Amino acid sequence: MGSTCVVGLQWGDEAKGKIVDLLCDDHDVVVRYQGGANAGHTVVHEGMTYKLSLVPTGILRENVEAVIANGVVIHPPALLKEIASLQAQGVNFEGRLHISDRAHVILPYHLAEERLTEESSSAADHLGTTRRGIGPCYKDKLGRVHGVRIADLYRPADFRERLARIVEYKNRLLNAMLPDFEPFDAAAVAEEYLGYAEQLRPYVCDSTSKLHEAVAAGRKLMFEGAQGSLLDVDHGSYPYVTSSSSSAVGTAPGSGVPARCIDRWIGVVKAYTTRVGGGPFPTEQDNEIGERIRRVGREYGTVTGRPRRCGWFDAVAVRYSSRVSGSTELAVMLLDVLSGIEELQVAVSYDLDGRRLDVLPASLADLERCKPVYETLPGWSEDLTAARTWGDLPRAARDYVDYLGRIVGVPASIVSVGPDRRQTILVPKDR
Repeated sequence: MGSTCVVGLQWGDEAKGKIVDLLCDDHDVVVRYQGGANAGHTVVHEGMTYKLSLVPTGILRENVEAVIANGVVIHPPALLKEIASLQAQGVNFEGRLHISDRAHVILPYHLAEERLTEESSSAADHLGTTRRGIGPCYKDKLGRVHGVRIADLYRPADFRERLARIVEYKNRLLNAMLPDFEPFDAAAVAEEYLGYAEQLRPYVCDSTSKLHEAVAAGRKLMFEGAQGSLLDVDHGSYPYVTSSSSSAVGTAPGSGVPARCIDRWIGVVKAYTTRVGGGPFPTEQDNEIGERIRRVGREYGTVTGRPRRCGWFDAVAVRYSSRVSGSTELAVMLLDVLSGIEELQVAVSYDLDGRRLDVLPASLADLERCKPVYETLPGWSEDLTAARTWGDLPRAARDYVDYLGRIVGVPASIVSVGPDRRQTILVPKDR
């Protein structure tokens, strides 16, 4: 087995962190290639629960290196806080965490710009932003004029001069738009961030070269996606998306490692569907079923604590995202949450004004009008959390997993029935 990509195929929160943690023993380097501190992975390892946001899950293994690559946007105080929290839990970072000098930096005015978006149109709530300045930072990155990279922090004189020009512009903009805005002091911001840079200095490197050296040495890389493929800025349910390439398409630009270096593409899905924030959700169950799934599955955001919208498995959306991300296999998570539901439904197509659709439409207006066409499958009453092998699962649960693989077009190879590593079942190929 060579290098692997683990990516969510829904609207995020698919429990990808558990799969990355499970596969860490077979890999040497874990790479985070996009997003910011808006992503949250919860991992239960050796009886302890870890909350990770920017730091790759591989840091929990002593023999694995963790890379925050160039496609990530970094808020230094948030990253330093996360590092300190993990160190307090006994995690060793020395020589094992590597931060790209090409990654872009979230600065205080990015958070203010996100507040501007909220107060001007309530669009931030509507779009489901986590209000951490990530979108404005990506906007500056693509705009090229005001983007600041980690490498810039290690040229103090140039950084101070450039930041002064940027802050002057940002202050004029924000002062005109926010009634109670207090202008930023460029010199104070520069000193604050130069201080963060010194704390991060032991970890900063040319991560692209480091990853290519690892590939040349035959080391196995794992690319850890954040959020989910349906939130991809190009291929997701735009504009209800994130600001980066959160599908597997983002691995190459986000890390500098070409896709040909990866030979295993694991698409992670929940056994049902969830979504946070606004946007169309054809299979949403705003009823007793949805509330039951939320309660049993503890469907609240790792980072924000926001309740997630819950519904039936949407095979139309997952089939689309699986193709975009090039999935070679599925990991079906939280199967145990569905225990006790007499009948399960899976959306196999959409009805759009009397016309049947088998693919996710690009038009948001069309997607909002789509009504799911369901296939009904028998549920099961047994508690799955003690299952450890494929044969331990009741027939109906196995049939459900196999059905998801057939309708998506990618076989399931992993099933999860609880948060612990032991509650993970490898699906036999010859079943």
